[in-house]
Amino acid sequence: MADTSFDVVVIGSGPGGYVTAIRAAQLGFKTAIVEKAYLGGICNNWGCIPTKALLRSAEIFHYMKHAKDYGLSADNVSFDPKAVIARSRAVVKRLNGGVEFLMNKNKITIIWGNATLDGGGKFSVKKTDAPAPKGALGEGAYTAKHIIVATGARPRVLPGLEGDKKLVWTYFEAMNPDKMPKSLLVVGSGAIGIEFASFYRTLGAEVTVVEVLPQIMPVEDAEIAGFARKQFEKQGIKILTGAKVTKLDKKADSVTATIDDGKGKTEQITVDRVISAVGVVGNIEGFGLEKLGVKTDRGCIVIDGYGKTNVPGIYAIGDVAGPPMLAHKAEHEGVICIEKIAGVPGVHGLDKSKIPGCTYCNPQVASVGLTEAKAREAGYDIRVGRFQFSANGKAIALGEDQGFIKTIFDKKTGQLLGAHMVGAEVTELIQGFLVAMNLETTEEELMHTVFPHPTLSEMMKEAVLDAYGRVLNV
Repeated sequence: MADTSFDVVVIGSGPGGYVTAIRAAQLGFKTAIVEKAYLGGICNNWGCIPTKALLRSAEIFHYMKHAKDYGLSADNVSFDPKAVIARSRAVVKRLNGGVEFLMNKNKITIIWGNATLDGGGKFSVKKTDAPAPKGALGEGAYTAKHIIVATGARPRVLPGLEGDKKLVWTYFEAMNPDKMPKSLLVVGSGAIGIEFASFYRTLGAEVTVVEVLPQIMPVEDAEIAGFARKQFEKQGIKILTGAKVTKLDKKADSVTATIDDGKGKTEQITVDRVISAVGVVGNIEGFGLEKLGVKTDRGCIVIDGYGKTNVPGIYAIGDVAGPPMLAHKAEHEGVICIEKIAGVPGVHGLDKSKIPGCTYCNPQVASVGLTEAKAREAGYDIRVGRFQFSANGKAIALGEDQGFIKTIFDKKTGQLLGAHMVGAEVTELIQGFLVAMNLETTEEELMHTVFPHPTLSEMMKEAVLDAYGRVLNV
């Protein structure tokens, strides 16, 4: 008979869930993880990873179309939509196998099905239709001393913009389209909306983005978002800010959208498909949180800095525990949670000011810490530095000379308050500033760090130097 009693059970196997389970096993806990659909969760299967595979295909296609810019030639350049999507799904399959391997390696029991919390450390699991990994336990009653909820999030639904799997897509359908649309309306300009807008535009679709707020990519620094917008518009993406979609009129294979421009006028556009990308909400329903009295707020579970809820023995991490809803936040939050449970010395609560955000559009956008506006609102007397890609040798050699790096310092202490980037490969550069912030590095240390040449990373140092009137290569 299978063992049904555990020290730690994690509900949900997304990046936060499976990393938490691994760390729990490392700490000596008898650990199980519950999953109802696919190991790796939304991120691995329908989010972070497959979108990057799609965007890579679009990037290569872009370079092929612009081969002449590099002294090369490529004739009759085209793409096979089915092959592009097949590559993306193959990446997913490979990573899923990796998660299963890690569970087995760390002797973590996989329980397959829908979990319901029954109270007092008890939970039950019911069968789902999704095929279970080899050796997984199934439906039945289980117990655990510590239950960590990592159920993630799902697309937010606005009335009138509900996904119908054909004409109105969520990110699920956008990643695996039934056809390649010639025209597309994207509602929402956060990371998900902008990445899909960038992907489909690069492959030739006419794309319109509608954002209800006055700025696209609303969480980003206004200067960065403004620059990105100009680049998107140069690529032919039409962007409407301060606007909202008030009506969708669906035809057999097209949609006519009525758009209120926020200034008293409306316009209608007809497109092949609509992508609803108006955010996500936590998966808090249907598994017993209400019954146990677990406190929630605005669609997320309320926790302290260590993942603890108001109910003893129940914890939450990742998207379901609130913003920022990012995979790397979920992973770190999970490690903090389980280490606190285990009594590991020196565990610090999550500092959300040091969680980076990355958007893999063209050009890429990456940021950490306070925007210039937020820094001023918080009362800081600040120094701001900027450095343009157009003054960097590596960027020019790459043919990617559009973008800039922006740094924000506390004038009084030299503390790095925020760093914001737009341009080629900035999602890979942002970690440098993350390390600096975690080490409480001041401008002095950054200015005396030797960066390699020629690299894009040199711009990071120059943006620091600029904040203090010492920039060299401008």
